[in-house]
Amino acid sequence: MIRIEKILFPTDFSPATDGAREMAIELARQFDAELHLLHIMEDLAARLPEFGMGLALPAFVADSQSRLKDYERQAIAQLTAITPDGTGKLRRAVIAIKEGRTFEQVNEYAKSHQIDLIVMGTHGRSGLAHVLMGSVAERVVQHAACPVLTVRPKDFAFEMP
Repeated sequence: MIRIEKILFPTDFSPATDGAREMAIELARQFDAELHLLHIMEDLAARLPEFGMGLALPAFVADSQSRLKDYERQAIAQLTAITPDGTGKLRRAVIAIKEGRTFEQVNEYAKSHQIDLIVMGTHGRSGLAHVLMGSVAERVVQHAACPVLTVRPKDFAFEMP
């Protein structure tokens, strides 16, 4: 019998992750597994203002720590809001916030917490959008030390390239 004791659900809070969240919660209930809900905050450099904002840059950098704390508080509130409670309780739910490159942090978290299964949504991009933006889910699958279940958005429609 397959033993799944810890399930990781990484989320960016987009609608594309809703189906994966439902799947992760149901699998955690079925296997009586611990569910880890994880959000990765992007690197600060990705949130820097446009170059043309010039004069705003010093104030932005000086205020970056408070912005980061605000963002972290918002993320914790969102993770708490999507954590199941009440009927069909889980054995345990863990909320975590990390900062860095998403696929690296997801895989590092999975290794350090001995996760048995990662359940994550995929935006379902294809073609040029996939080439330009890449796929976090694809990178997680390539580097994960455990199985990864990817769940497409409910309204995803496959198109032949």
